[in-house]
Amino acid sequence: MDTSGAVKKSELLKMKDLALKSGVPASTIKHYLREGLLPEPSLRTSKNMAYYDAAIIPRIKLIKELQKTRFLPLQTIRELLDGTGNLEHDDNLLSGLRMAIHDISSSDGTATRAELLAGGMTDEEFNWLIERKLLSPKVTEEGDETYSGDDLALCQTLCRARQSGLRSDMLPHTIIESYCDGLAELIETELQLFRAGVVSRGDGDMQPLIRAATALSESLILVLRRKLMVPILSSLTNPEDLQAESDE
Repeated sequence: MDTSGAVKKSELLKMKDLALKSGVPASTIKHYLREGLLPEPSLRTSKNMAYYDAAIIPRIKLIKELQKTRFLPLQTIRELLDGTGNLEHDDNLLSGLRMAIHDISSSDGTATRAELLAGGMTDEEFNWLIERKLLSPKVTEEGDETYSGDDLALCQTLCRARQSGLRSDMLPHTIIESYCDGLAELIETELQLFRAGVVSRGDGDMQPLIRAATALSESLILVLRRKLMVPILSSLTNPEDLQAESDE
């Protein structure tokens, strides 16, 4: 038996072994499969048992790397891997977005973890947000964690919630995960529109256009959210809907 870890093109692997050898969780690989970034199993012996060609391991690693280092949506990665994408355009979009986000960052100044704890946050909330890469603290020479920009804005939002009387049992920090899940589809659509409508049609220095589009998009989302919130709430509290739910 070969224990060197080398990938053999003819080697067939179960999903758990594919995850182990690629270093990518099985749930993530299954998502790549659903999104059409990976080929179907080479062999399926039953409804719940399939074997995959080990030759796809480098592709799995590359997809994960492009997500991690370039923050590209899966549709963009698929196009790049299939040879229909334009990495230069996506590099322009990425750099433009970084500059735009820096420009419109919603909070000035810095605060330490201790200061934010005093403001109402908890260690549990800090650790949860850091684990999910929603916070990236900077550590001073004295060992203090400091937060700025949108990291600070996120922390201040939680502090204001606690100070206003919204306790953790009313508004737990874990609801942020639901927000992230809901926003992910919107963001991917938004990036596709940027790529197709702005980056691919612009000439010369694209940075000002990308930065302007980013700021306008943020304003548009805020306005539409306000416009849609009352009608959606009204539909959710429609007596007919409530009756239908009680009949189920």
